[in-house]
Amino acid sequence: MKSLFSRYTLLGIVLMTTACSIDKKPYNGLPEEAVLQNAQGLRAATDGNYTFIKDSDYTRNLYIMNEYPGDNLTLSGTTTDPLFLTYTYRHTSDQGNALQIYRKAYQIIVGCNKVIESVKEGTSKELDQILGENRFLRAMVHFDLVRLFGRPYAQSPETNLGVIIKTDTKADDNATRATVKDVYTFVVSELQRSAQLMTTVRTSSYASPAAANALLSRVYLYMNDNTNAIKYADLVIADGRYALATANQVPDFYTLDNEQNREVIFAIKHTLKDDRGFSAIGSMYYTSPGGIGWGEVYASQEYQDLVNKFPADKRRSFLVRKLTTAGVQEKRNGIDKVYITKFSNQGGIPTLSSPIVLRLSEMYLNRAEAYAKTGETAKAIADVNLIRQRAGLTGPELYAATDLKGLPTVLDVVLQERRLELAFEGHRPYDLFRNNRSLVRNYPGFHNTTNGQQTVAPDDKQLVNLIPESEIVLNKNLKQNPL
Repeated sequence: MKSLFSRYTLLGIVLMTTACSIDKKPYNGLPEEAVLQNAQGLRAATDGNYTFIKDSDYTRNLYIMNEYPGDNLTLSGTTTDPLFLTYTYRHTSDQGNALQIYRKAYQIIVGCNKVIESVKEGTSKELDQILGENRFLRAMVHFDLVRLFGRPYAQSPETNLGVIIKTDTKADDNATRATVKDVYTFVVSELQRSAQLMTTVRTSSYASPAAANALLSRVYLYMNDNTNAIKYADLVIADGRYALATANQVPDFYTLDNEQNREVIFAIKHTLKDDRGFSAIGSMYYTSPGGIGWGEVYASQEYQDLVNKFPADKRRSFLVRKLTTAGVQEKRNGIDKVYITKFSNQGGIPTLSSPIVLRLSEMYLNRAEAYAKTGETAKAIADVNLIRQRAGLTGPELYAATDLKGLPTVLDVVLQERRLELAFEGHRPYDLFRNNRSLVRNYPGFHNTTNGQQTVAPDDKQLVNLIPESEIVLNKNLKQNPL
């Protein structure tokens, strides 16, 4: 048996099988030593790392494992797909999606490390750009992993285990898990350096200084470092390349090519050849009129009630009720079919989307949350109102210091707006747990057998996924999360 890392060190094999630019045919050229010796080959290898991220083992699992533990959706039945274990907080050590994303993540990381090891910083702007992109991707994937397999940063990060920090390409059967704090420290350092290295303006399908700064804002927010969360959000907001969508643009926001959407900072670009069909993220959320898609996961009743509170809210357009020919609401196992379309209909294809990783709206909401926690409540409310205006809400539908619309604090205002704006994009569980709040699912669904009700406390051991048992068998130093 071979270790996880030794399976992914032969870049020549990687490049010949899957490495390609995002928009071009696969790169089928050269052995590893030839590919990594010039800028053209290093760019091809870097494009291959972006391609790895598009793999459904990574992207589909990432969005399922980040969003399904939340309270914005409801699963309308049981299933043998491991997404059911994610949705119900019943993680197992042989859980398929956990193993898939764990292995694919380190495949991406080792691919990035191959490029990083081959580039001498300062040789040229072109090579520094390549180096910066790979360091960004490596940091992003480590951050994804530590969120899935490590406890929230607020919970003893100096002692709780995160994931293996992998910065080389060596086969290592005995690597140990770093602490959550050490993983976050590594991610921050990598992102800061990547932002300095990248100087070429590229599309939102690629890493950029703004993408690094945007991800830094998110990481610092998770660390409760509110000063830096604000600082890096400010840097992105001040970048003239990005602008919030208008209220008229919101309904079509997710059907656009990400490269034509000025609000998008970084997205995992998918073109028609990347359409995953019934294996796409959006397939579980939607069934097209032509019958494409499973359509078994719907907007929760709680989320519906929240977004429907204001009829002018353009975000209501992302929920589509499935009606019979007689105009009656269709149900599945007694649950209303209310489809979610944030991952559907790019270019008119029901299962095609380019999942957005970072966008400008989040920067305003990151800043608002940090403002709320540092007592700058007027600034927090102003940022929230910008997002509400983006959604078409005006006048009495906006917040004021004297009108929090029944919510107890400004932080509650911010968290509710994050829930509305970032729904289904993989933020909600983290928003709750980093703020030491419980997840409450008191609405119909199959998340619990007791009348569809479930409460998950922020210190629940099932918050985090278990390290795949097959990896522990191979690595005697790889410790498991509490069972």
